[in-house]
Amino acid sequence: MEPLESAQQAYEMGRVAFERGDYREAIAALEEAKSQAAGSSPLGGEVQIWLVTAYEAAGKRDEALSLCETLKNHPDWHTRKQARRLLEILKAPQLNRRSEWNTTIPDLSAMDESDRLYRRGTGTTQVKPPKPQEELEPVDLSSVETEDNRFLWVALAAIALIIGGWISFG
Repeated sequence: MEPLESAQQAYEMGRVAFERGDYREAIAALEEAKSQAAGSSPLGGEVQIWLVTAYEAAGKRDEALSLCETLKNHPDWHTRKQARRLLEILKAPQLNRRSEWNTTIPDLSAMDESDRLYRRGTGTTQVKPPKPQEELEPVDLSSVETEDNRFLWVALAAIALIIGGWISFG
């Protein structure tokens, strides 16, 4: 496999792992892609931008800041622009948040799939068939009254009188 194809494949694996929330795996795949792709290429820049976000998500802020600082001078204009934006976000002051505003997500990475708690709720249940919906009777359109009840004309006349009053008294 060519280095470019291998780098592209590792990059895709890193993106998928990142989007899944597996930041350690994402970092490993993206670092592999970084080592295989030319650092000055657009692909190399994109890989490194994703690596910055993976570092930040994994709590490695120093590595993220360091890599982002070097990406500010990347040959690809798009990568430089993204690096500057990310750097502004990374250097922005952290706001103090009250603990009740946060939701804590438990770390399930150490849990074995065969764990009894993992399987909870996977027992067999009986599924009831859906109730058949009542059929609606077809409507005979010849019995529908379509004659105008003149409400529209009365409403338009009232609006015209109100506007005319505003114009003449205003």
